[in-house]
Amino acid sequence: MKRKTLFTLVLFACLLFVGCKTAQEIEEPDYDKPLPPGAHALRKITDPSMFPDMTFACYELQDLEEGIFNSLSYMSKPSSKQFFPMADITHERVVASLRALDELLDSGLYGRELNDAIRTRFDFYQSVGCDDRGTVLFTGYYTPIFDGSMEPTEKFKYPLYKQPADLVKDDKGEILGRKIADGSVRPYPARKEIDQSGMLKGQEIAWLGDPFEVYIAHVQGSAIIRTPDGEQVTLGYAATNGHEYKSVGSQMIADGLVPSGGLSLKAMIDYFKANPQQVEKYIYQNPRYVFFQTDSGNPRGCLNEQVIPFRSIATDKSIYPRASISFLKTKLPRSIGGVVRKAAYTGFALDQDAGGAIRAPGRCDVYMGIGDEAGKMAGQVYEEGKLYYLFLKPGLMGPYLK
Repeated sequence: MKRKTLFTLVLFACLLFVGCKTAQEIEEPDYDKPLPPGAHALRKITDPSMFPDMTFACYELQDLEEGIFNSLSYMSKPSSKQFFPMADITHERVVASLRALDELLDSGLYGRELNDAIRTRFDFYQSVGCDDRGTVLFTGYYTPIFDGSMEPTEKFKYPLYKQPADLVKDDKGEILGRKIADGSVRPYPARKEIDQSGMLKGQEIAWLGDPFEVYIAHVQGSAIIRTPDGEQVTLGYAATNGHEYKSVGSQMIADGLVPSGGLSLKAMIDYFKANPQQVEKYIYQNPRYVFFQTDSGNPRGCLNEQVIPFRSIATDKSIYPRASISFLKTKLPRSIGGVVRKAAYTGFALDQDAGGAIRAPGRCDVYMGIGDEAGKMAGQVYEEGKLYYLFLKPGLMGPYLK
């Protein structure tokens, strides 16, 4: 998923159509508005009265320590140091912050006492958002489970591909293009050319039974393949072709196929099942292509660490500090007794993923989990909110860096 992260179509629900509006609606904020030159995505909060209330989140701590462990695993890799400092946030400060929060969790503090301890020991930063007032659009993504095969069959004939050998990346993993015979590097072909030319024949990693399922796997950045013998194989994100993501959903809305308020992953699947001849017309409008690798365990984010439902988020990694502790304030869906309901949400998360459509400070994608239920929840996430980051006060870092 490394997307991964990759935007999330689960946002498919909505992400796919960010920026769309009807004539009757008030103009929607430009959530994808880039930062001005020299500006930073995070702004330190100097007035403690402006800190978010974390009390309720301090009662719901499930899987948080696991998320911290995964972030510390990433930060222990020498390659992680190349992405710091980011403004005044150093690699050492992120590590110390993760260790300090882990220590607080181990201490047994809970609820209001934990909230007070965090407020005392940590500095709070807030995302400037899309409007310099902290407005962030939260969307959701997930890992779909599809019936498929590790070999082509009459039923399963639509391939997912592994990363091709001629794809060239720089030291930071950014796609440079395609290396050709004379040694030069040119832009990698777009989705339509890759599919129609057969240029990747022999590099298939799995096959699915529906071309739109292939596209969903690309947008989500990961998938679990359920083979005919019952085995489940995790496919994680490996790379893209380097092209920018373009929304299929927004074009469907513009063409009048679905109303903006009714676009969801399910609506798109239903439409293309009823109109299979339309699949290529729309998916080829998105030139971005994703390559996969087989994996074990849960899907991984762009840090190559496993992502955790509600504890892992995807942001623009060019402007937000990797692996860091974040705090979300928005509305998110929860499944209770098989019924998905959306409600006000506050919670801690780790910034562990990225997405093709997740660009600029006004966007954040929340990982919702694996399978259809997670997909239903992810498809409902399209909410404004606030995004905060927590860093240990510099004077308290010493004990955590030994």
